[in-house]
Amino acid sequence: MDILEGYEIERLEDYKLVEKAMKYIEMNYSTQPSLEEIAERVNLSKYHFQRIFTRWAGISPTKFLQYITINHAKKLLAESRTTLEVTNKIGLSSTSRLYDLFVNFEAITPGEYKKNGKGLKITYGFHYTHFGECMIALTDRGICALSFIDDDKIEILDNLRKQWSLSDFVQDNSKARKVIEEIFSLDAPEDSPRKYKLLLKGTNFQIKVWEALNNISFGSIVSYKDIALMIGKPKSARAVGNAVAINPIAYILPCHRVIRESGVISNYRWGTARKQLIIGWEATKIDENK
Repeated sequence: MDILEGYEIERLEDYKLVEKAMKYIEMNYSTQPSLEEIAERVNLSKYHFQRIFTRWAGISPTKFLQYITINHAKKLLAESRTTLEVTNKIGLSSTSRLYDLFVNFEAITPGEYKKNGKGLKITYGFHYTHFGECMIALTDRGICALSFIDDDKIEILDNLRKQWSLSDFVQDNSKARKVIEEIFSLDAPEDSPRKYKLLLKGTNFQIKVWEALNNISFGSIVSYKDIALMIGKPKSARAVGNAVAINPIAYILPCHRVIRESGVISNYRWGTARKQLIIGWEATKIDENK
């Protein structure tokens, strides 16, 4: 692994602490723990914890938590449905929205599916983001995987190799770092949006669901039922949930923006706490630009 610069170490440690706090809040949601209790759980004083959390989120933990309440989630669901209705009626794409990534999809053919990536060169690597460590896998035809890493780096890499079992794999952390930093940056100029190609391996239904995820704009959230309606399968919300759960490309295909109709934020392949933190962080960025 590359030696991390001081800033990257600080960023990673900040995220780990914030995530630990969020897991504690999630486990004790019914009792609504105080800021002092949360800080004590992560072995910090109230003021030190608040300083670190604010450095990570840009706002205080008290204000941040307001963005991930059930009531706020329901409000975002209602707003997103209105936006999706307009988008579907007049054929808008996702191309002029603040902070969005612009994506072209390519699905492998049935013949390629059977070959398990034979003849494909996959360059993979690891780097750190605002939401913890990531692994990315790149091909000449597009990104084929992006996963958050916790204590499961070997498992995630093994799963990638199984998914593309006949491909040639090369590790290049320097190349991975460049792409990952660009994906998670919010500094791209409006006249030069970040554009990415994705190479997807899945059933026709799964591909449709993953493509639908791309229509959920930054800072918005929708329900599994909304996705089912978007792909013309209104009775398939459960199947949509299964497809969302195995989305191979985190963040770019924003499965973190899909929640239950009840407003509960849960069911995320890379951890509920991480999902809550991404949703809340995106909401703060939207509010900053209002």
